[in-house]
Amino acid sequence: MSEQIDGETSAASAVPAPASNAGASTDAGAVVGANAGANTVTRVFGIRHHGPGSARSLRQALEEFRPDAILIEGPADADPLVGFVAADTMTPPVALLAYVPDSPARAAFWPFAVFSPEWQAMRYGVDHAVPVRFCDLPATNVLAAEDDSRGDRTDPLAALASAAGYDDAERWWDAVVESVPDSAAFDAITEAMAALREDAIQHGQARDSDPAAPGSDMAHPEDNSQRDQSTRRGDTSQAGTPSSVSASEPAENASAPAGSGAPLSVDPEDPAVAPLVVDQHTLRREAYMRQVMRQTLKDGAKRLAVVCGAWHAPALAGALGPAAPDARLLRGLPKTKAALTWVPWTHSRLAAGSGYGAGVTSPGWYHHLFTETERPVARWLTKVAGVLRSHDLPVSSAHIIEAVRLSDTLAALRGRPLAGLSEVTEAVRSVMCGGDETMLRLVVDELVVGETLGAVPDDTPTVPLAADLRARSKTLRLKQEALARTVDLDLRKERDVERSHLLHRLRLLGIDWGTPTVGEVRNTGTFRETWTLRWEPEFEVRIVEAAVWGTTLRTAAEAKILDTASRDGVSVTELADALEMALLADLGGATDGLITRLEAAAALDHDVTHLLGALPGLTRTLRYGDVRGTDTKALAHVADGLLVRICAGLPGAVTGLDTDAAEALRAQIDAAHTAISTRDDDHATTDWLATLQRIADRDDVHGAIGGRAVRLLCDAERIDDADSARRLAAALSIGNTPAAKAAWIDGFLGGRGLLLVHDRELLRRIDEWLRELTEDQFVATLPLLRRTFGSFESGERRAIGQALRDTGSAPAAPTGSTAIDPARGQLALRAATAILGAAG
Repeated sequence: MSEQIDGETSAASAVPAPASNAGASTDAGAVVGANAGANTVTRVFGIRHHGPGSARSLRQALEEFRPDAILIEGPADADPLVGFVAADTMTPPVALLAYVPDSPARAAFWPFAVFSPEWQAMRYGVDHAVPVRFCDLPATNVLAAEDDSRGDRTDPLAALASAAGYDDAERWWDAVVESVPDSAAFDAITEAMAALREDAIQHGQARDSDPAAPGSDMAHPEDNSQRDQSTRRGDTSQAGTPSSVSASEPAENASAPAGSGAPLSVDPEDPAVAPLVVDQHTLRREAYMRQVMRQTLKDGAKRLAVVCGAWHAPALAGALGPAAPDARLLRGLPKTKAALTWVPWTHSRLAAGSGYGAGVTSPGWYHHLFTETERPVARWLTKVAGVLRSHDLPVSSAHIIEAVRLSDTLAALRGRPLAGLSEVTEAVRSVMCGGDETMLRLVVDELVVGETLGAVPDDTPTVPLAADLRARSKTLRLKQEALARTVDLDLRKERDVERSHLLHRLRLLGIDWGTPTVGEVRNTGTFRETWTLRWEPEFEVRIVEAAVWGTTLRTAAEAKILDTASRDGVSVTELADALEMALLADLGGATDGLITRLEAAAALDHDVTHLLGALPGLTRTLRYGDVRGTDTKALAHVADGLLVRICAGLPGAVTGLDTDAAEALRAQIDAAHTAISTRDDDHATTDWLATLQRIADRDDVHGAIGGRAVRLLCDAERIDDADSARRLAAALSIGNTPAAKAAWIDGFLGGRGLLLVHDRELLRRIDEWLRELTEDQFVATLPLLRRTFGSFESGERRAIGQALRDTGSAPAAPTGSTAIDPARGQLALRAATAILGAAG
């Protein structure tokens, strides 16, 4: 502690104290500000990010200290957003989002939960009308930094845990701090961190710093801290830790910035463990924090509380010293324009497993510890029983009672005042799950981690596109939820149609809040859609990215889809898909432009396969348009034009194809045939079947296509059974190779096993052909035949085998080959004469 006379430091304190002094115990971290009056008191509270014990202890310490100003580790340019903490609709977990307006993919999050000490500090300030500010490097500097290299990834708490006899730093912190909240613990934490910083390696010394000046490495050997993302899950140094993320990647693939790492079990005797390291970025961060502290004291604060990660506490406690060295260290930092706002967050994104460098292993458990102060273990195990019962697993009240007893017994054996997560988990595994790890995994996923989604006020600053989404969601009663849920939409209802439009527009913008899925309700019509809804925090960044296209969801989706369609190299199929999506999303402003672009592309595209690929989508759109009230006259004109070009070019496109190309084209022909059949247009159907007839009559077409053409014409009753039998006999004639015959059968049957069940003559012909194959021919055709018959349903295959067993493959003997019996003929003649005479 340094003394002051009339606001100036004494000679004894002109040079800042070394690490041992800076980290010395001082009444809960209290020190007299070096640049303030003698009656000014500053207390630095070193906390653990997302620690419920730290949060409860901090709240108690603030109640005792009663500060008139509070500084919190976090981006300094987020100060205007602190006031939103007081809103009734602000529900953690939430996060500060900072992004570069011109490049929203460059973004960072600072998450907070209700059990985060920083959140409790903000709540204290709001509840007691105490000014609250953030004191870390502004987001404008964080987002501008190009060099993301950080200090070493070793855990500063691992050495302390090892000294205490723990093999896991997480368990040590949980036992020493989280389970025994005490406002006096901040002294011991700061002193321990100061001792660790004395042995830490410093990097990136300030070149222009005076060796004896504050902020220089020699004068401040205690300024050895690691970057926010740099140590471990739940790093004590990581209050307000930003979690960088790129919106262009799936959320689960968003990795923590360099320097983040998993918790380490550190053995001090292990030479492979690297020493703690302090980088230049950390020195700048702490220099900036001291500058903010100086400014706050200069503005008149008399009782200043500083809430920071415990790793930084020794660098901020004690005399601040002159500001010049810190100012030199901060000179020339890169800057960029940044926008900040609050966004909802989830417990699963607070988990270390999500890639968040300052994450914790059990956010759900920590939330429970903070909110349930009475009998937390019994209440937790009751929740566990509820989860297991929801999965139809037998758990009774006796299981809960026995699990509570076992948890308390394990805690007593281990010398713990209260059962922690490890004891509770072992009790659940043994008593409730019977040792089944699969059942235990359900508890971990749904309770220990959890999927709680926070909420922010409607008037939170945001881009207009996000405001439009928020308003539309509220109007349509679509709630953002972290847990996946299925929604069935009846498109005959106006609200459900609007919901469908909203979800399709979001998909066009790359915001997959809803994913189309197969519903449990069976239907064959076009009036129902089923969606799986799940909100991810990263969607907030994607909304900001999509804001470049427009201020509302409709205008943004229209602008983006038109831009995509106007790019060079877009195929007819892609344009048809885009048009279908535009109609599903009710983007009337983009429909005309897409149709025009599609007509132009189709006129210039001579590839029949491209035209065939586009036709099914257009036909589906024509079919669904009536349900959604969409005007599809122009679209029908485009579809008719495509069909004319297909009918003209398809006979030539089927010539000279190999097996792979023929099978690919057959699949497109099937899709086009289904689309034309569902459209139910006489003119289109007639033209299409006439084209198939021309293909079926040719001998130079690959069997997969020729056989399929015959099958489709037979189904459409353009050729009768006798004609199809004749064509089959010709295909199986001796002039064709076994492979060609097998290809024709594959094309003709094409997954329709019931044909062989009901058409015994067809079955007989195929069976005869198979029995006539030589061994070599059979082996050569076996793969194709296996694929053909393997595509049949198991019931169809059984029915075919039953038919062969019951009737055999030999045809019935023709009646014309029977010899005439004159005696029997005379009897029949007499009977007929008698009948005719009686009738006369």
